[in-house]
Amino acid sequence: MRVVVLSDNRALKTDFETEHGLSVYLETDGYKCLLDVGASGLFARNARLMNIDLSDVDYLFISHGHADHIGGLPAFLEINEKAKIVLSSQPLHREFYSTRGRLRKISIDFDFDTINDRLITVEETALFEGDISVFRGNTAKYPLPKANRTLFTSSSDGLINDNFDHELIITFGKEGRFLFTGCGHRGLLNILESATDNGVGQVDWVMGGFHLLDSQGDLDFESREELDELGQTLKHRFPSTRFVTGHCTGEAAFKQLKSVLGDQLTQFHVGYALEI
Repeated sequence: MRVVVLSDNRALKTDFETEHGLSVYLETDGYKCLLDVGASGLFARNARLMNIDLSDVDYLFISHGHADHIGGLPAFLEINEKAKIVLSSQPLHREFYSTRGRLRKISIDFDFDTINDRLITVEETALFEGDISVFRGNTAKYPLPKANRTLFTSSSDGLINDNFDHELIITFGKEGRFLFTGCGHRGLLNILESATDNGVGQVDWVMGGFHLLDSQGDLDFESREELDELGQTLKHRFPSTRFVTGHCTGEAAFKQLKSVLGDQLTQFHVGYALEI
């Protein structure tokens, strides 16, 4: 299994473009997948620099409906004419908003009816190719990320705080060797618990954002003590799991977790590649 980051907030090579977005390419001997498409067509330009042919992608998995993960969909459709597009049904008819800084819309305006023949919506669980599991993160044993408090979705009663019951978790490998969190809005520990509840075995690699934003101004998110507790729980419960994060995991949060998890935790960037 080969995994490559196409879009992220950071890049180590100046040849690559960056944005507040996330897109990851994954291929095995049996299939080629794209996990989210970032905020724009940037993921496709970076893919060309890496000699990755996105026209060959078999599946596009969308973790949730925020623009930094689905904004590149029109660009993907210009490149790829065959991939099945897998997502929750909720981004098809809901809008999403952030109040961080100011009230702003963070979903995209797109007519999904134009690609209805390629859409596969997942309400609870789904299995693809025999070893790709897609499921909602229903477990809420642990607290959700504090930055979720600034995120809302539309409803018949107006805007309501988003509980992210629509966010999809994707695992690859018959024993769940690789897990993609998207933004991790359901909370990393809840996501891992949900994987266990859905029959996923020991997860070897976890990649994605953990939505652990650094506190800024009047916005207080996870404290150092809370991050230490999270790191210790991960280290105790999942001692052989490797975590690779970036995007919406803040620099200070990453450093604090790294001080606890050590070699279990790595930071990704555009161009980061993983062979499993």
